[in-house]
Amino acid sequence: MRTVLFEDPLVSQLDPLALARPAYLLSCGGTTLYGALGAIVTPVESYVRPHLRAIEDADRTLTAHGGAVPETTLLLNGAVVPTVATIRTLNELVQLGKQCVVRNRDQIAAAVVPAGFPLPLNPTDSDGYQLLKRALDEFNVPDEDYSIHLLRDPHDLVAEHVLNFADTLEDRIARNDFTQLADGVFVTDPNTTIDSLIRCDTSKGPILIEENVSIGPFTYLRGPLHIGKNAIINEHASLKDNVWVGNNAKVGGEVEESVIEPFSNKQHHGFLGHSYIGSWVNLGAGTSNSDLKNTYGQIRIDYDYGRCDTGMQFLGCMIGDYTKSAINTSIFTGKVIGACSMLYGFITTNVPSFANYARTFGQVTELPADVLIDTQRRMFTRRRITQRPIDIQLLRDMNELVREKRQLVEERLAL
Repeated sequence: MRTVLFEDPLVSQLDPLALARPAYLLSCGGTTLYGALGAIVTPVESYVRPHLRAIEDADRTLTAHGGAVPETTLLLNGAVVPTVATIRTLNELVQLGKQCVVRNRDQIAAAVVPAGFPLPLNPTDSDGYQLLKRALDEFNVPDEDYSIHLLRDPHDLVAEHVLNFADTLEDRIARNDFTQLADGVFVTDPNTTIDSLIRCDTSKGPILIEENVSIGPFTYLRGPLHIGKNAIINEHASLKDNVWVGNNAKVGGEVEESVIEPFSNKQHHGFLGHSYIGSWVNLGAGTSNSDLKNTYGQIRIDYDYGRCDTGMQFLGCMIGDYTKSAINTSIFTGKVIGACSMLYGFITTNVPSFANYARTFGQVTELPADVLIDTQRRMFTRRRITQRPIDIQLLRDMNELVREKRQLVEERLAL
């Protein structure tokens, strides 16, 4: 049996977080869906939105093609939340090989289909997705009542992360022979040591530290906590309660119940709580977010489809890839911040992608793609990564995709 990941038309609701990556590469609850599929031994292919195909072909060689599938196939929505329970369910479906479809709020979450089942050329658009649903009906694939959740809005990443991170971390530790340095403190490299000036608190959950991690003195670490390989945790940092730090990230200040994707920097003082930070983000010194309203009420977010009551009392910010904040930027509660934007002052509203956002100073202007391309090249060079033509093209394609929605003045920011 093989697995085919697909993005359905509602994946656009996860923008800007899924603007530069497929939904199955969003880190949630301590893993990505693509990473979690390592527990299911089947070849993996994917359907992604057109602007992501070239970079997915280069980085993961996953391209799927339309037409009749040659063998029994697991179709899996890329927005599936990769919980421990869900991965076990998917593994059960693979082992049984029994035809079925699992839905979440009428959307296809997963399906096991027989050889000869016709895959549409592009299930990521509305027409292709309807063809997929019609084919399931024509092949009489029965519905099964499994519980598989989907990410549908940016705040779901934070909510599902907080809910599932401890289980995912404990499951990973249980399935691997990691070295235990102290009670509840595990390392993937047995040569790793922890300075005596670092305080580790595992009363609420374990701490997992991957190889080649640097942790400065007078740092407080409270689990559940994961620190990815090559990460740097600066002196006097405080990381506590469901923090996931990705590979090659740099972190300082206070971080609580948040995801920091690989290659992002939050090196200095400032608070980050109940938030999701994409890759290649840089938060300037003093940048802080609010994750609780003054009224202590539930947080509502204005999305393109309307106002959404998140049902969450604690919710910070959700920031797309490549965005940067100036020093002392203050981000209000529950704000969705676009990819490839520059932030200044007080962030009191959602921020579009490719924007210079200085509303405090009376300016919100468009940020040209060429500026981001030059910035990306400089960032990549600092990390000894070569900027490829497909990286440049992805930024240009992203800019075009959000141009109509953005509708900003095309002028230089004057500060």
